[in-house]
Amino acid sequence: MLFLLYVCVYQQKASALLTNYPKMNMNKKILFFFFTCCSYFLNAQYTNVINSNRPGFSESPYSVGTNIYQIETGFFYNSSKIVRTFTIPKSFGYNIVFRTSFFNERLEFNTNLTLQKDKVAFKNVFTSDYSISGLSGLSFGAKYLIFQQEYEDKSKEIRSWKRRHAFDWKRAIPSVAVYLGINTNLVNDIYKLEGLTPKFGVLLQNNLSKKLNIITNIFYDNIGSSYSEMSYIITGTYAYNEKWSTFLEHKGSYNKYQTNNNFGTGIAYLSSRHFQIDASSRLNFNGKTTEFYTGFGFSFRLDRHVPAFDLLDEKGNIIVEDKPVSTKKKTFFGRLLDFFKFKKKNKDKENTFGRKKPVRKRIKATTTKKNSKKKKGGFFSFLKRKKKDDTKNEN
Repeated sequence: MLFLLYVCVYQQKASALLTNYPKMNMNKKILFFFFTCCSYFLNAQYTNVINSNRPGFSESPYSVGTNIYQIETGFFYNSSKIVRTFTIPKSFGYNIVFRTSFFNERLEFNTNLTLQKDKVAFKNVFTSDYSISGLSGLSFGAKYLIFQQEYEDKSKEIRSWKRRHAFDWKRAIPSVAVYLGINTNLVNDIYKLEGLTPKFGVLLQNNLSKKLNIITNIFYDNIGSSYSEMSYIITGTYAYNEKWSTFLEHKGSYNKYQTNNNFGTGIAYLSSRHFQIDASSRLNFNGKTTEFYTGFGFSFRLDRHVPAFDLLDEKGNIIVEDKPVSTKKKTFFGRLLDFFKFKKKNKDKENTFGRKKPVRKRIKATTTKKNSKKKKGGFFSFLKRKKKDDTKNEN
């Protein structure tokens, strides 16, 4: 914590040191380089849309972001033929993963728990079986993003069509994270190993395009026990649009007892920014046994992230989260109160900027005595005028 606080304080001084870099001595240059690297490693990992690892088995190197509380859960069913002395031909279970981040955007903590009911079978001269239920797995882990690859935005390239559509070779270099976890022994007897065992992994991701990415995981599990295992996972994910996506995955694991190969595929639907639904199916070649696996689940998150900067869209406008509109019907007095509020609001609009709405008034025309002519005689005045003209002619 003290180290992170120290980095944040000196990160503000990095820009000032940059202008005086040529004048620094060697010690100051080393110190400047150290804090520049630290500030690079503190970049944000928060995304505006939920970032779920489901329905695949692989894990992305990116964290969910600080103050994000995310749950990835689902049900699964596994079946196989009874071909060995001891086997589990049928399993039905529930898996839940909790992910969150504290202190640092690149650091994530997670908990993985699996509950399942198994049919355990013995095949010798006769075949017998029984059922058992309980915990089959409980582990805790953390991952840290070491390197994040940045890509060029070629949509702004308007001078050259070739450069705009050329492949960005930076995408061949993956983002890298490390994983460290521990497997507990709080499980059923048939799943118990030799106490607590650590797990180490390297997580890679290549974003080959805006729609296609490749995730590669390499794990060394149950380290130090007689059940130690090496495994790898390669997952290709393709997004059809903003809502639908699909994946293809291969997982291989090796220990001194057997070799397993798992092939899977599935789809995911983004219902909203914070909720995703998924379904998947797999074939697992477990030694001499072939297993069929199917699963269905969903992911959701509670977003309490406070960004240090405003999120912008493609046009540079600030992204404002839509507030839910209340559909609850109001009573008569509630509607009456809204009516008076609306009336008052309109009055306030009239007084905006301290001026009133102009009112048209009729002004009566004023006439002077010189220009005004009095009407004499009314409608029959022209007869009197004719008589006057006749008398003038006689004279």
